[in-house]
Amino acid sequence: MINHTHKKDCENVLILQGGGSLGAFACGVCKTFAKKNVEFDIIAGTSIGAINGAITAGSINNDPSKDLENFWLEIAESNHRIIPDIFTLDYDNQNNIIKFNRAPSASLNAALFGVPKFFIPRWFNWNESLNKKENSKSPWNWTYIYDNTILEKTIEKYIDFKKLSPEVRQKNNKTKNNKRNIRLIITAVDVLSSNPIIFDSYKIQIEMKHLLATIGYPQYGFPWVEVNNGVYAWDGSLLSNTPIREVMIASPSKDKNIFVVENYPKQIDKLPENMTEVQARAKDILFTDKDHSLEKMSKLITRHINLIETLYDIFEDHDQSQIDKDIIQYIKKEHRILVEKFGAKILNIKKISRDNFKSPYTLQNADFSVNTIKELINQGENKALDALN
Repeated sequence: MINHTHKKDCENVLILQGGGSLGAFACGVCKTFAKKNVEFDIIAGTSIGAINGAITAGSINNDPSKDLENFWLEIAESNHRIIPDIFTLDYDNQNNIIKFNRAPSASLNAALFGVPKFFIPRWFNWNESLNKKENSKSPWNWTYIYDNTILEKTIEKYIDFKKLSPEVRQKNNKTKNNKRNIRLIITAVDVLSSNPIIFDSYKIQIEMKHLLATIGYPQYGFPWVEVNNGVYAWDGSLLSNTPIREVMIASPSKDKNIFVVENYPKQIDKLPENMTEVQARAKDILFTDKDHSLEKMSKLITRHINLIETLYDIFEDHDQSQIDKDIIQYIKKEHRILVEKFGAKILNIKKISRDNFKSPYTLQNADFSVNTIKELINQGENKALDALN
């Protein structure tokens, strides 16, 4: 290992993917991190990952894992159970037997009747909708199907938004308070320009509108949100469901140890056996981590930086009297910019991945049933424990 005299600080980073109800898996991961006293400097997420991150970074009761679990259980317990689960006879090709198969109805209940603490269909809110400009349009001119503004009342029980602002960091710096202030980075996409949008608690006050914007996934019928004058934002997972690049852009000077919580498994053990599993796997691939190329590029950049650092150390330790002063100034300036200001290295990436369901189905990320949420939380706890061990 090369030891340089100019060492950079290192940040622990937690990356939280989107994934609807699958986000409960990250709740379990965060519970284990809390038990093991694993702390983070930056939490970055998109969609439901951003909600998880906001509760963790801005816990209103100073107990992030407990607030996060209560949030998920509150949503799950509000889930409708109007349509019962459906049982069918399926043929098991591997074992050549016919077996019973349970088709969970929670996703269908959510689609038809909503999840009262998260979102409701507009057809159940028609009278109130007529008072809103957008909602007064005829159904064939709707631009969204579900009203998710009811999530505000749920979220506000668990987040102290004052903690998600630059002022908290500045106050801690002025008073030399060593208390860790978690930096929250959440992502969205500009509907009109398709450009990525980054909301960074070290630069702006994170507000409710930013959280509603980051969960505004159009394919699932959620609306865009006007986050600034004339800037309309959708769910950031439309561009990237694993916002590592966004973290490197926002914090380019400090080295990184990164944990990624993967709601969508990158690898499965066997090929899909029917069209339902085909569509479920296609969704996995659509939302899974696409940052393999970033990891490879990061390793290459790290080699470049190490080479620059080694050459710079030699330059600093040797007689510079024979070198033109303009060249010396150029070398020092470029070193300061390329290495000190923008030379962050990814030192490690640890991925904690959710196991696939035994019988994958397309709407599994809309299953907010209590049993499924608890199972996901429990799996997240165990998976994180395995990763840390």
